[in-house]
Amino acid sequence: MKKLLLLILLLSLAGCRAPSEATTDAADVTPSIETTESETIEPEAAEAEERVLENSEETAPASPDTDTALIDALGLDFAEKRVIDVYERVAPSVVSVTTQVLQYGFFDTFTSEGSGSGFVIDEAGHILTNYHVIENADSLEVSFGEAVSVSAELIGVDPRNDLAVLKVNPAEAPLVPVEFGDSASLQVGQRAVAIGNPFGEFSQTLTTGVISALGRTLEGPESLDITGIIQTDASINRGNSGGPLLDSAGRVIGINTAIFSPTGTSAGVGFSVPIDTIKRVLPDMLELGYYRHPWLGVGPRSAYPVSPSLAEVLELSVTEGLLLVEIAPPLSEAGVRGAQRRVQLGNTIAFVGGDVLTSVNAQTVRDYN
Repeated sequence: MKKLLLLILLLSLAGCRAPSEATTDAADVTPSIETTESETIEPEAAEAEERVLENSEETAPASPDTDTALIDALGLDFAEKRVIDVYERVAPSVVSVTTQVLQYGFFDTFTSEGSGSGFVIDEAGHILTNYHVIENADSLEVSFGEAVSVSAELIGVDPRNDLAVLKVNPAEAPLVPVEFGDSASLQVGQRAVAIGNPFGEFSQTLTTGVISALGRTLEGPESLDITGIIQTDASINRGNSGGPLLDSAGRVIGINTAIFSPTGTSAGVGFSVPIDTIKRVLPDMLELGYYRHPWLGVGPRSAYPVSPSLAEVLELSVTEGLLLVEIAPPLSEAGVRGAQRRVQLGNTIAFVGGDVLTSVNAQTVRDYN
């Protein structure tokens, strides 16, 4: 019985091989290709599949081995190495600014101390910081890391843009100037790097984030608006004021100025004066000690923005512009008229009778800014 089963099995195997051993005319046989799934594919389909496979190899996602090639022997990826490079190049340029203010009591005099950040802008010893960092200071000291501290003098200020320039003796300080970038081409989502001295205790601290918004408006030290402000979520705290905001190439794109926070510490909403504003006012600050702001002769509290409803009540001939109340030269010298009287409109007093400023240099005026 066993021999019979073995004989049947051998015969069946031999029968499976029989067609391949048969002699046939090659001209009568259509070649076929066996796939790994035991499917028969015609020649035209096989060529198409080969082309698809070639294309898929070109567009296939990077394998784990390819991703690993982007990480160096220390385990650092490309983005990390860029941030490290920025810090190593720019951190020596960032300084700590310490101020002392004499205050007088009933019986004695005492000194209060403040701190902020700044950065070297040239090899002559000029350092840029915020005006509110050095405001009312009786003495100034600049520290380069933890090794060198030197005295500094105030060279120029622009309170409206919250900027100030200090100067140290170049022979006494290790000066590494920063590189200025460009803020006009910035985009929301772009990487942002901040370096400063938070709380006046942790010198040359780096934080990273992105540009969260552009074109913000911030009230400056003189209650005048600073326009074009950069908003970032890079951590900025007290003591960071005056430090640089950098792009991923290490170029200065702004100076860190303020934060919005209900607690007084970083809440991810920081503000920086853009570098293009700095580049515009810096030459005057260095040469004259102040910036010559253009002035028409009307302040933010000396005019009302005209709205359609106000125009209707006052029977004005225009529905937008600035209704002038109190003016000074050069407007007053040009025959422009301010308010002539005051009237009560409901529960408020309005000053009327003045001219309405509608445009300057062909630019429509809708409010003071």
